[in-house]
Amino acid sequence: MKKPELLVTPTSVTHLGELIDAGADAFVIGEQRYALRLAGEFTREDVKKAIGMAHTAGKKVYVSMNAIFHNELVDELEDYVTFLEEAGADRIVFGDPAVLMAVRAVAPDMPLHWNTEMTVTNWYTCNYWGKRGAVRALAAREISLDEIVEMKENAEVEIEVQVHGMTCIFQSKRTLLGNYFEYQGKELAVENRQENRNMFLHDKERENKYPIYEDENGTHIMSPNDMCMIDELQDLIEAEIDSLKIEGLLQTPEYITAMTNLYREAIDLCAEDPDRYEDSKMELYEKVKALQPVSRELDTGFFFKESVY
Repeated sequence: MKKPELLVTPTSVTHLGELIDAGADAFVIGEQRYALRLAGEFTREDVKKAIGMAHTAGKKVYVSMNAIFHNELVDELEDYVTFLEEAGADRIVFGDPAVLMAVRAVAPDMPLHWNTEMTVTNWYTCNYWGKRGAVRALAAREISLDEIVEMKENAEVEIEVQVHGMTCIFQSKRTLLGNYFEYQGKELAVENRQENRNMFLHDKERENKYPIYEDENGTHIMSPNDMCMIDELQDLIEAEIDSLKIEGLLQTPEYITAMTNLYREAIDLCAEDPDRYEDSKMELYEKVKALQPVSRELDTGFFFKESVY
């Protein structure tokens, strides 16, 4: 059975080296100026080091440029794309068509991953962007497993699926936290909220806590639970999904490395010996659960929710 790529989000160059040892196949990195919701900030020098380290180990590096670009940043895109091509990046992750135009202009042979978060919901649009340079699409987290399988069956591009970690449920380009604190007359407005990622929105009615933070790209509100599919990989692997992603946003390097080790074991077992995987999957789930922060419950996201049209 075909093994999917295990894609992980490192927090630093040093951490990327640890994830190579843990069994990751590829990495998503980037710079906050051009990318949304990174597990770690990678300067241009870091990007070059990360690419060299990964390629030495036979791994791949995808650089994220999936931010929403306003006019003042568009003129920078060709320069950054040129840098990524010269640095040896394997692929670029994009959502805004401005990135596609920049790639066409200065690096037409650079493969692209289409990732617009919540709108990658069907194979038809995957193929639309595939005809315009994308070689992969990252499936929206809000669609079911059946819909993902249908997408893979009909897509002419690779399909990537997140299998672990938190997901974004809301983003605004506005600095909502800053505006709120300023409205309250608090000096917190000038605090570097980008580094203060231990804030939560509380929903008393649902008894949920939603992580919230602010950075150059605005305000981000995350899911109250972490997705975990380590015990539900059979259908994804049988459908020959091309890449399974562990999202490390707002987690420690140690946690991400531990999850990478466990998912490496699970993927190898499921692909090579499905019966052994079936016998071992609950033990693997319990290992994940034992490492999970108390404030973060585990669930299966939207994979098994009924679609409503």
